[in-house]
Amino acid sequence: MGKPQVHVVLFPFPAQGHNSPFLSLASRLHRYRPDLTITLVSTPHHINSIRSPLPPDSRLHLQSLPFNPADHGLPAGAESTADLPVAQFITFFKAIELLYPAFDDFISNLVSNASDSTPLCIVSDSFCGWTVDVARKYKAFHTTFLTMGAFGGAVFFSLWLNHPHRLTEKDQFPLPEYPEVIIDRSQVARHILASDGTDEWSQFFKRQLMFLNNTDAVMVNTVEEFEPLGLSMLRKTFKFPIWPIGPPLAPASEPSSSKSDDENAIIAFLDSQLPASVLYISFGSQNTIQPKQMMHLAQGLEGSSSPFIWVIRPPIGSHPKDEFKDEWLPNGFKDRIKQKNIGLLVHGWAPQLKVLCHKSTGAFLSHCGWNSILESMCHGIPILAWPVNAEQFFNSMMVVKSGVGIELARGVMESSAPTKEKVEEVVNLVMSPNAKGMEIRNRAMECRDVMNKAWDEEGGSSMKSLLQFFQLSNIQGQTGDWDALVAGVVVAVIKGTDMSMENQ
Repeated sequence: MGKPQVHVVLFPFPAQGHNSPFLSLASRLHRYRPDLTITLVSTPHHINSIRSPLPPDSRLHLQSLPFNPADHGLPAGAESTADLPVAQFITFFKAIELLYPAFDDFISNLVSNASDSTPLCIVSDSFCGWTVDVARKYKAFHTTFLTMGAFGGAVFFSLWLNHPHRLTEKDQFPLPEYPEVIIDRSQVARHILASDGTDEWSQFFKRQLMFLNNTDAVMVNTVEEFEPLGLSMLRKTFKFPIWPIGPPLAPASEPSSSKSDDENAIIAFLDSQLPASVLYISFGSQNTIQPKQMMHLAQGLEGSSSPFIWVIRPPIGSHPKDEFKDEWLPNGFKDRIKQKNIGLLVHGWAPQLKVLCHKSTGAFLSHCGWNSILESMCHGIPILAWPVNAEQFFNSMMVVKSGVGIELARGVMESSAPTKEKVEEVVNLVMSPNAKGMEIRNRAMECRDVMNKAWDEEGGSSMKSLLQFFQLSNIQGQTGDWDALVAGVVVAVIKGTDMSMENQ
């Protein structure tokens, strides 16, 4: 008789940047274990937003948990951070914690309808750490999935746990657990700087860290060779296995048969430019910058020697869904860049992966969201960093330290606006054939090779991590093909690294 079917339950935090890693994880699991039952749970509207772009042949099950935003003082339909102003984020974070009874009921029904020997594994977002209590109640294996980078995550949690900015008046200070890491106050988000350990934000993250200490293992959306420092920091703090399982499983990059008008315009613009000549600019799905910063960026872009694609939104102080006004840009800017074919403004959404894999794309001016960094590195595209919130500042630190980019600006305070001259200087430095630019581009290409090798079935570092997850969580192979794959990778692991848990 075959082994009982395994059920894996995924619980991402309801935010766009958290969806992609969980969906990529589901694809990875199904690629190597097609027989797995995988269910992703979330709030009803958020489930619908996930369902719509899934391919028709997707085997991922979706389960909504009852959630009424109004019960928590949230606007109607607000079931994701994308639906809320930053001021209400903490209310939403706390509301998601209150899904505990509904999630408990869901797991209880799964267990009662399954065989006693059917393995159950819960993989939850690090922002949903309370799910570990449910896992313990039903004797399920529990893995926390850190959707941010290892270095960014380690610094982020250290700040919330220790509040080192409160221990000194200096602009720069070390982290208690990691004294080799020096943080500048300009790299700390305003809501963290304002925290003192007793506020709602601090209490929320302290709860998640308490839960995190009870998990069985942590998956990290990164690559061992790309983030050795960050992973060593996490392994110093936590004594359970730390498994890097990045980069994300990207969809095929072939052109879609049914493109939007915006996508057609983007691809046409890229096709009209020289190889590695275009600067792609995006601050992510939820971020924007100050009006003064937007003006200076536009002036610097026009003065540089590089064509660009800019995914642009109304500046801070405007409603994100407002119609974009020409007054937010230099007089005549849009007409000039169009006539000279040196720039393209995209309002709303752009097919980022298709832009990054196009031969004409040469660099990425990014807010340093972790998904964007990984996508950029997967295609060997250097980064001009402009972090604006959360752990993005620490991701930017890692980008610079890794030699794959340079920081252009930091934050969204008016005082941090880069001048026209600074924009020109940094853009030309990275995009032009000078020694520094070549060094950065070569390093980015090396990182692309690292990303490509991570899932090599003959000893790739992320493949090793996935196998350890399968083994420790009791998700074992059932077919001859899988057994052969395990045997081949385990041999490579034994030859190349020590798989003992002591090394984790």
